[in-house]
Amino acid sequence: MPPGSIPVLLIEDTPSLARVYAEYLKKESHTVIAVETGAEALVQLNDGAPKVVLLDLQLPDMNGMEVLKRIDAQALPCAVIVITAHGSVKAAVEAMRYGAYDFLVKPFSADRLVVTVRNAMERLRLAQLVDTFEKDLNRARYHGFIGSSLAMQAVYRIVDSAASSRATVFITGESGTGKEVCAEAIHRQSQRAARPFIAINCGAIPKDLMESEIFGHVKGSFTGAVSDREGAAARADGGTLFLDEICELAPDLQTKLLRFIQTGTFTPVGGSKLEKVDLRIVCATNRDPLREVEEGRFREDLYYRLHVIPIHLPPLREREDDLLEIARHYLAEFAQEEKKGFKRFSPEAEQALRHYHWPGNVRQLQNVVRIVAVLQDGDTVTAEMLPSPLGTPPHAASASPPASPPAAAAPVPRPHAPPSPDSIKPLWEVEKDAIEDAIAACDGNIPRAAALLQISASTIYRKRLAWQAEGKL
Repeated sequence: MPPGSIPVLLIEDTPSLARVYAEYLKKESHTVIAVETGAEALVQLNDGAPKVVLLDLQLPDMNGMEVLKRIDAQALPCAVIVITAHGSVKAAVEAMRYGAYDFLVKPFSADRLVVTVRNAMERLRLAQLVDTFEKDLNRARYHGFIGSSLAMQAVYRIVDSAASSRATVFITGESGTGKEVCAEAIHRQSQRAARPFIAINCGAIPKDLMESEIFGHVKGSFTGAVSDREGAAARADGGTLFLDEICELAPDLQTKLLRFIQTGTFTPVGGSKLEKVDLRIVCATNRDPLREVEEGRFREDLYYRLHVIPIHLPPLREREDDLLEIARHYLAEFAQEEKKGFKRFSPEAEQALRHYHWPGNVRQLQNVVRIVAVLQDGDTVTAEMLPSPLGTPPHAASASPPASPPAAAAPVPRPHAPPSPDSIKPLWEVEKDAIEDAIAACDGNIPRAAALLQISASTIYRKRLAWQAEGKL
């Protein structure tokens, strides 16, 4: 078929009329396939549905309406224009009932045929466009994302468009909105999906080890380098390298990353051999990157190298009914994991979830549901089961306020005695004791300890690494 031509199947048992109609349509750059019987038409339809079908109802081997019914039953993506010399209202109504686009009564002019075919194609194009939009707007799951809100549909569309490109993607959004999920979605949607996806949290690794983590090192390059080590850049060759919390990167390493992005080459720490890799970089931050640039903490040239395709993930409070959809998903998952019987949230619990601000976004919601699944049981999550600040503490719900004493007998409040300066601990030590106590209470299970503390597990890992590097652990 010539490039740009539109296929039209003409089913007409009178050869002279078929030649006339074909000439009319060839002037519009249509490719006409002419057949004389219903059987031949069915063969052509089985081989591949044309865009438009011109169907004569009076055929030598069957009624043309049988062909129309077959097209309708198989939901073939084509527009059918019925042509007949025996026009009647009854035939027109029946043809339209089985999906015919229009009805032409012989004889008709060339202009009438051309305009009808043109309009049928435009209607078919619009119908296919609507189907595409409906499919896009009805996606409730997308490569790890949960949610069908308009805000998330926009994210899905950007990922669809950006995935096939080699351009760097810069993901922004509040903590807990799913930036790593977005990076994995880009990778899985791209042609690199079969290759590695390597993620590094730039804020969770000590600064003096960060260069080795990205580019690797050779044996003896620094104390503790007892063997050669391949870095994330080499491991991600052919795939995707995800740099989370990119604004945490030290200034000297920003310079080396810029050169790596520009050339695609790097040298391992302590090495002399230049290595080249083919990978795509996706980065993310929960900060305002432009403010980081303005305040001198992030290189402007590196920002513009990375900020090619921006994706902003909306906070949970802006995602309409996604919140309950996500909560129900995790309730089913955690109930199965913890061998609990939860199946639903009560209306009061759903209302409490809806009215909360969710500063920690999806990660905080996930932790809240996990706490319920770990500490409670039943088939319905009630509002009282939700942890503070969502739920009502049991003692507050049951205890009645004490009666006010007479004004004359009101006790004089005693001033609170301040602690002595010697009893005050540094804030980092208080935080460290709380985290270590939670880990011990959970038998070393850091994710569970993080859920009970209402922080992310990565925060605990990052803080413990920092304490270890400073000799405080």
